[in-house]
Amino acid sequence: MGLSTSLILGGASEMVAKLAPKFPANHLDIGSGHGDLIELMRSQFEISSSACDYTDSLMKLADVKVTVANLNNEGLPYADQSFDLVTCTEVIEHLEHYRYTLREMYRILKPGGVLVLTTPNILNLKSRIRFLLFGFYNLFGPLHFQESNLHSTGGHINPVSVFFLTHSLVDAGFNEIDVSIDKVQGTSSAWLPLLYLPIKLFSLKIMATEKNKFKTIDRFNEPFVRQINSLDILLGRTIIVGCKKPKISN
Repeated sequence: MGLSTSLILGGASEMVAKLAPKFPANHLDIGSGHGDLIELMRSQFEISSSACDYTDSLMKLADVKVTVANLNNEGLPYADQSFDLVTCTEVIEHLEHYRYTLREMYRILKPGGVLVLTTPNILNLKSRIRFLLFGFYNLFGPLHFQESNLHSTGGHINPVSVFFLTHSLVDAGFNEIDVSIDKVQGTSSAWLPLLYLPIKLFSLKIMATEKNKFKTIDRFNEPFVRQINSLDILLGRTIIVGCKKPKISN
């Protein structure tokens, strides 16, 4: 569903290398697009790759057959515990029910399997300023009614922040969650000297209120709450998230 840049694909591949199951691995790429990530992964790892997307018209690898599935209307058409590795780059922002799809990814992974996914970072400073002044996050603009180019930003219907993404993954049963970025964004870096200290001071005040008065922050979610104002999240263009299905599944 998503067409990713080389930096996003490279970041996803690096996350795979960091968390990877033993190779050779049975790999599924969801939102395979032209097949660029499959091609990259084949060049780096000993894997057998399958592809899934909402259309098979984008695929450029002659030897890869795309399983067509509309994930807004159906689950993943694979048996339980079918894959060692699932990748999903620039897809969840296109989905109406991404939490359900994450649970489907958990279902089709073998115990000990790895999931790596990416999505636009809506919490970088450029995106925060754009939302403040315009009401739309970066890469999430006004959508045409009854018209959507699903594999472009015209299909971006679901902005998911790093906190809610990691929350969804934990809810689905994943653990060992790791977060990185594809690159530091120049516009966000320009805003950083002006906004970093106010963000840090204000977030400390709000976190104290949330923790002591509203009881919304505890020792389990606090690291993920703090992460939203880390330098990577304030500056990164795209978030790259890796996680594992426990060897003894939940």
